[in-house]
Amino acid sequence: HIATGEPVGSRAISSRTSEGLSSATVRNIFSELVETGYLAQPHTSAGRVPSNKGYRFYVDHLGAQTQLSNQDQSTIETGMRDAEVESAEQLLTRASHLLSTLTESVGIVVSPSVAQDIVKHFDFVRLAESRILVITVLRTGLVRDRVIRIDEEFTQDELNSTARYLNENFSGKSFVAIRTELLRRLSEEKALYDRYLQNALVLCQTELTENGQDTPAVFIEGTANIVTTRDFNDLNKIRELLKVFEEKHRLIKILNECIAQVAPTVADSLPTISLRIGAENSLPSLHDCTVITTYYGLDGQVMGSLGLVGPVRMEYARTIGVVNHVARVLGQALAEASAVAA
Repeated sequence: HIATGEPVGSRAISSRTSEGLSSATVRNIFSELVETGYLAQPHTSAGRVPSNKGYRFYVDHLGAQTQLSNQDQSTIETGMRDAEVESAEQLLTRASHLLSTLTESVGIVVSPSVAQDIVKHFDFVRLAESRILVITVLRTGLVRDRVIRIDEEFTQDELNSTARYLNENFSGKSFVAIRTELLRRLSEEKALYDRYLQNALVLCQTELTENGQDTPAVFIEGTANIVTTRDFNDLNKIRELLKVFEEKHRLIKILNECIAQVAPTVADSLPTISLRIGAENSLPSLHDCTVITTYYGLDGQVMGSLGLVGPVRMEYARTIGVVNHVARVLGQALAEASAVAA
């Protein structure tokens, strides 16, 4: 059924079993599996298809079958280490592209959390109307720029001095850790008149307040696969599904809901996979879909999540292997890019 999308009849099963089961025996087994919810019968005269419960049983018993072929592994490794991939953004884009093309599903990669990622370098640029452009280079190689508004007036010289102060004292820490340390230092009496410290706190505090809760970047590839697959032939359902992909905050929520079921790990072993089939998804527009998610990381630390959305009828063993391997290679590629940048 996974290969053809067609219901499977008793004769097709009996002709392939090594036990020599008759068609009548297979029909009896079918009936029992329908009653227990593992199979469904689309039409009275049709064969049977797996239900969501049947797919769940199948996935839960895949075991070592999720090992990816050497060819697929090579395709992923070559794609992620292509000489044309020069930035972290390009790596995340390439990861979503590989997820999509190798599985014929919608590939999704969510960028690292800005507040928790490690900052390697700061720059501040004074703009008009009490605005400042904050440029940060993160450990992953991502370059982030945001415009913040402040009540105080800063000259460009003051901003340059503050950037040097932050780079010399706080490079290699996250925004959250930097703010915590600035507050601690400011609480010490000797720091009360440290202008650089106060300026840094104002700028970092404003950056976190205005942008700390920003929606991370989401890299999506392959939405056309939803339209072309035979599993989605209801136009209204397709429209609802495409709306989900357009609203990136909903996508992040979906992936977070899925991944929250498992403990985060990006160790050398296989990344932890979360998989929701059909109605296991909380969003009604995803009840005809399977969502597979996992983490990717850097230096043993979870940085972000990735996954895919596809039809319930999919080649689960290979697809899980693809998601696992893309996550692992993406983490390695980000580490290599970070080392080069250093």
